[in-house]
Amino acid sequence: MRDFGTDELGEALAAAEAAPPVESVDVISAALRRQLGARSVSFLITDFTGSSVVRLGTTDDIDLDRPADPIAVSGTVYDKVIRTQRPHVERVGDGAWTRVIAAVTNRGDALGLLELYLPHHPGPNSLQKISRSAHALAYIIIANRPFTDLYQWGRRTTPLSLAAEIQHRLLPTSLACEAAQFAVAGALEPAEFVGGDTFDYVIDRDHVQLSVTDAMGHDVDAALLATLLVSALRRARRQGAGLAEQARIADQAVAAHSGGRYVTGQLLRISLHDGRTEFINAGHPWPLRLREGKVEEIVPSIDMPFGLLAPHTYTVQPLDLRAGDRLVMLTDGMLERSAAGLDLPALIENTQDLHPREAARVLIEHVVHAHDGLLQDDATVMCLDWYGIESTRRDADHGADLTEASPTVGQHTVGQHTSPPGPADPRR
Repeated sequence: MRDFGTDELGEALAAAEAAPPVESVDVISAALRRQLGARSVSFLITDFTGSSVVRLGTTDDIDLDRPADPIAVSGTVYDKVIRTQRPHVERVGDGAWTRVIAAVTNRGDALGLLELYLPHHPGPNSLQKISRSAHALAYIIIANRPFTDLYQWGRRTTPLSLAAEIQHRLLPTSLACEAAQFAVAGALEPAEFVGGDTFDYVIDRDHVQLSVTDAMGHDVDAALLATLLVSALRRARRQGAGLAEQARIADQAVAAHSGGRYVTGQLLRISLHDGRTEFINAGHPWPLRLREGKVEEIVPSIDMPFGLLAPHTYTVQPLDLRAGDRLVMLTDGMLERSAAGLDLPALIENTQDLHPREAARVLIEHVVHAHDGLLQDDATVMCLDWYGIESTRRDADHGADLTEASPTVGQHTVGQHTSPPGPADPRR
């Protein structure tokens, strides 16, 4: 088997560029069929919550006129691959076919899974092909999703209200990101009547900036107020404003256009050169810091929420953040009545070995469970792992190189025949 080099990657990317945006999976599927004899190649996209995946096969298999059919991932092999970013390899049927599941991830944002069946057990070169194909698919999806609703359709395992639609459009396109100095991820579970939570992050040459905000009210009014606040913050930031000026501009915008309503929030900016932090708390719940296995609440100076008419200013204060720390910023929906009995610090300590992406998801899941699945207010968490300025290079293949994994070989009986199997039961 010849090595999967840049020529084949270039061919796949060129084919994706020539194909309609909805045929991204078809391009990778055709390449793997041709190169490896693969059968039943499909992409399973993660939904907004990360608790389910939706299978996207070839274009002919997708019916956008009906709701996506979710597959719950908790406790399944799909969950394991997403969580560990390691592949799953198993023999199926009478052993004539091998099932491979690989993570489709870009910069820590777990887009989903690539699942395929091979007529042989894959060697290192075949696994390398699959690894690079999954990585290429991530870039192809990111490049094509602005032009089609296919990937939005796949992420919606439950219908969204108008308020939820507005809210989701305010979130970063990628809910997680890895860089040399840090990894960050956010998770948001909307209430039955959306409560106006948002989170945001951006990376430029000199800084990473984060925000978590909570607009007053519920439903469309809260979503529109959140839109006003987030848009004002982004506008100020993109014009090069410092943290205090961003807060001032956002405060003025909310005060001028919100009809007396307000937004609480936290703004954080970290220098990627010297690690210096700047922090503003606008009437928001305090952040939590995990350091050397112990969680402590950070008690900042607290300023007025954005939009209040009483005279006030915003204090830019330092935040003690050291290499190895995990910072958790949240909204009050994580602390509401039913969740008040949840030991959040203990849960943060128990999830310290998880990637921020998985830790954020676990924290949200526990809060939802504490409310018996029915939230009265949005629950939002943003998790930042700070590696420090001495970390200067990120390994793009970390956690995704199939050749480093020890394949799990098992038997899954699907009938005594040698024809290509269909999608297997994910509960294995």
